[in-house]
Amino acid sequence: MGKVPKKRSLADKVRKTKTSTEIKNNPFEVKINRKKFDVLGRKTKHDVGLPGVSRSKAINKRKETLLKEYKQKNKSNKLIDRRFGEYDTKMAPEDKILQRFAMERQRVHDKKDVYNLNEEEELTHYGQSLAEMEKFNDLVNSDDESEEKGLLSAELTASHFGGGGGLLKKKSGDQQEVEGSQRAKSRQELIEELIQKSKQEKRERQVQKEEAQELTEKLDQEWKSIQALMVKKTPKAESAEQQEEKPKLEEYDMMVRELGFEMKAQPSEKMKTPEELAREAREKLQKLEADRLRRMMGDDVGDSAQSQIHMSADDLNDGFILDKEDKKTLSYQDGKWNIGEESEEDKDENEEEGESGEEEESAAEEDDEDEEEEGDWEGEEEEEELECSSEEEDGHSDLESEQESEDEERKLETSAKPKKSLSKEEVKAQQEAAKAELPYTFTAPESYSDLKDLLHGHTPDNQRLIVARTQKCNHPSLAVGNKLKLQKLFGYLLEYIGELATRSPPELTTIDKLIPELYTLCQMFPEAACKAMQSILGDAGHSMEEVLEVKGHVAFPALDMLVYLKVTALLFPTSDFRHSVTTPALLYISQALTKCPVRSLQDVTSGLVLCCLAVEYVSFSKRFLPELINFLAGTLHLAVRDKTSLGYTVVPPFRPSGKCSDLLVLSNSESCKSWSKKSLPLSATQNLELKSDLDRDHHRLMCLSTCLDLVKRCCLIYKDLMSFTYIFQPISTLLSKHLSAQTLPELLQELHSEILETISSAPVTHSPLVLEKKKPIPLKLLTPKIVEVLDYGKKRGSSREEREKERLKHKYKKEFKGALREIRKDSRFLAREKLNEVMNR
Repeated sequence: MGKVPKKRSLADKVRKTKTSTEIKNNPFEVKINRKKFDVLGRKTKHDVGLPGVSRSKAINKRKETLLKEYKQKNKSNKLIDRRFGEYDTKMAPEDKILQRFAMERQRVHDKKDVYNLNEEEELTHYGQSLAEMEKFNDLVNSDDESEEKGLLSAELTASHFGGGGGLLKKKSGDQQEVEGSQRAKSRQELIEELIQKSKQEKRERQVQKEEAQELTEKLDQEWKSIQALMVKKTPKAESAEQQEEKPKLEEYDMMVRELGFEMKAQPSEKMKTPEELAREAREKLQKLEADRLRRMMGDDVGDSAQSQIHMSADDLNDGFILDKEDKKTLSYQDGKWNIGEESEEDKDENEEEGESGEEEESAAEEDDEDEEEEGDWEGEEEEEELECSSEEEDGHSDLESEQESEDEERKLETSAKPKKSLSKEEVKAQQEAAKAELPYTFTAPESYSDLKDLLHGHTPDNQRLIVARTQKCNHPSLAVGNKLKLQKLFGYLLEYIGELATRSPPELTTIDKLIPELYTLCQMFPEAACKAMQSILGDAGHSMEEVLEVKGHVAFPALDMLVYLKVTALLFPTSDFRHSVTTPALLYISQALTKCPVRSLQDVTSGLVLCCLAVEYVSFSKRFLPELINFLAGTLHLAVRDKTSLGYTVVPPFRPSGKCSDLLVLSNSESCKSWSKKSLPLSATQNLELKSDLDRDHHRLMCLSTCLDLVKRCCLIYKDLMSFTYIFQPISTLLSKHLSAQTLPELLQELHSEILETISSAPVTHSPLVLEKKKPIPLKLLTPKIVEVLDYGKKRGSSREEREKERLKHKYKKEFKGALREIRKDSRFLAREKLNEVMNR
């Protein structure tokens, strides 16, 4: 086979047009491509070029191809005649028609042939042809109303649906011969005969039915007479034995019956959002405050508990009331119906019940608020109890509802006893009690002085209740400016707590009551709380640095600062690696333990309180705090009598010997016998008044007991450190050699021995560093591999695949650049044409 001839496009035709000789000979159209140097044996193809000719060829090519496509763009008005053989002159018209008809039938047949069965095969069902069955020749009609239920005779069918002619045609040959001799019956006669036959058959069926009914009744009567003889009565003893011998139910049957009587689950109430809860709490407080004000003015408070209304069993509970609520209930008493008296008695009773119920509600509200605010610290236990109680209530809700309905009916049946109205003295007493009550709604204080005026003169519990009600009445979800008010309230409370700590004596009970409210505000506004605490800690740190620069020494922090440090540990996490509040607080504690000199027993007490706070800060994170260990070792050094030969070093702010180095040395050894262990009071950090030597010795023993307890806790915290034995070596030396346990009370002797056992029993988890005895093995020295390169002129990659790959890459780059060049030229050509169209409009 020869090669298939290649189709020539219009572009090839334009490109192959020869240039005229005039253009070739024109020197202005010829461009000579000069070479830098000649190479012998190289044939040149493009020494002379015709740029104008090539440009005109390219323009003509684009006009014939690209321009036509551009003009036909978005135009679909071209009709293509696809009729078979329309333009074929060799075919006859009959052949065209036959071929078109065959193609049309073939197209239709191809569509429907998917669902056609093979017509040559005859399909059967139980030996009968489906084609015959589909004609429905033996169709049974169900329109007959006779008692034969659709069984129609051939004669009746032929007479009704065949015009009567069928009866004449369907006679047998013998009958036709007999009837041929006789007269042929008409259609009317045949119909009459048919009617008579049907009536006779119906009558016979009725007779048979009546006979069967009579026989059945007779049989029933005979059975009743015989049944009395067949029944055998068993004695009671035998029946009881039979009842006892009943088989026991299986476990599965028992469980099925229990499931049938099990309580059905009831839907619980919808979970309320914090905004809804806050709104309900405020509305409740506002209602209680309005009731209190009415009682204070002497007005009658509305009925809190509405009178119970009897509801029938058919009530739909849809709010539709047909009768009035003041329907009189009948009751029978002393042989008479009491109707009018009872209504008056009910009125008096309802009025007095309303007043007493309102007082009970207000008292219950106060109790509820107290329980809610105490629940900030015991929330989890209360929630569990509430869940358990709610489950129990749900489980017995049906029984309780039945009991309540019975109680209501009993109340409605019985008549109410008359009660007397309140006298003037009782009303006045009620007004005084309402005035003495604490208000239920408060406005948020705008300044610190407003908060002091609000809380002045109240007990600690009432102060906590005032702050809690202020939070509920000014919840952030209730108004726009409440968030800023509560944020300010947090700062005012911090300032108020500091003032309470500086009073003499300090009101620590009030501070303890207000801390839960501080915690609630801190959870609501953590950022504002962080900023407030940061400002307090920052001011305290700067003031300490300023005093150090001026005087060179600084006193221990006052009680208000110690309270702030304790509050910081309660409000913020102390186990974080770095926290914006607790980290500065820990730095302040370490700075105070290092820079504040110990000059009195009051300073020792303040330092031990700081040590307690430091242990609390590092108890979870187990962060090592060297200032804590140094201060505890220095405090123990204050109790040593003989300071001549020390086997340990004393770190500032303590001195090995001097004026203030014997602060914890007992003046009388007999004071150990009368001493009893007590906790270190916080008030001792502010005003420590010790009148006698016995009191001073008791306080010294108290400080020493606190110090030993802290040392024991530090041993438990830092026992997992690798350097544990080296850290606590000064303390173990001090306790074992210089501070003998014999001079201490029994409780302190136990602590003394426990600390020494803990330090000595700590395992040594590392060995000292020692140089290796063997020389290190040197690294292997490998000689470099030298490869001679002989093909200097050729490209690297001597394999055939790599050379082919490089050749294809080069070809791809060349074609890619050429395609980009042609696309740019096409776009410029189209831009020129579009501009010409715009200019020619």
